[in-house]
Amino acid sequence: MNDASPLSPSEAFDLLLAGNRRFVAGAPRHPNQDAARRAETAPAQRPFAVLFGCSDSRLAAEIIFDRGLGDLFVVRTAGHVAGPEVLGSIEYPVSVLDTPLVVVLGHDSCGAVAAARAAVADGAAAPGYVSDVIQRVTPSVLAARTAGLTADDEIIAEHVRHTVDLLLERSRLLADRVSGGRAAVVGLSYRLADGSARLVTARGLPAGAAAPDA
Repeated sequence: MNDASPLSPSEAFDLLLAGNRRFVAGAPRHPNQDAARRAETAPAQRPFAVLFGCSDSRLAAEIIFDRGLGDLFVVRTAGHVAGPEVLGSIEYPVSVLDTPLVVVLGHDSCGAVAAARAAVADGAAAPGYVSDVIQRVTPSVLAARTAGLTADDEIIAEHVRHTVDLLLERSRLLADRVSGGRAAVVGLSYRLADGSARLVTARGLPAGAAAPDA
């Protein structure tokens, strides 16, 4: 990647998925992880993607997308729930660093989604602030139930779509960047067993690049 040439949203998306394919194939290149890159990025950063993902310990962004220093601006919360601080953290690289791509990354066997499903099913309560996380995931679980979705991967995908919609509804800055063709917001679902990231939904990408995987 040439830092002198800004990437389009589509180019950034292709670059991200290329790294995931290397990771899945067991052939990572570990780019931008040496002393030269450390020195290059010390004065300033120019990440090509914002990665807003679940805090799950198995979703280490730079590993599963085979990237390095200065490539990804990573924001993570349990169940990728978004409050004001998260929205501001996502808006910062888009508005200040001109990052062209925002990725919402969900995954199978998500504990936050499982807890929200249990809360909806039988009123199971969670201790402390974990209950706040569950409350923010619950609308996705209810929407999935209304749509007749019952499989884990279907509910995870619904939660990813809900988060993408929420970002664009609550952030005028993101919505304006997407409508102006300067950014894209995409949702991916990660499979823990094989390490693949599947496209669930996309806003701001050309039709061919935005077709969800089967």
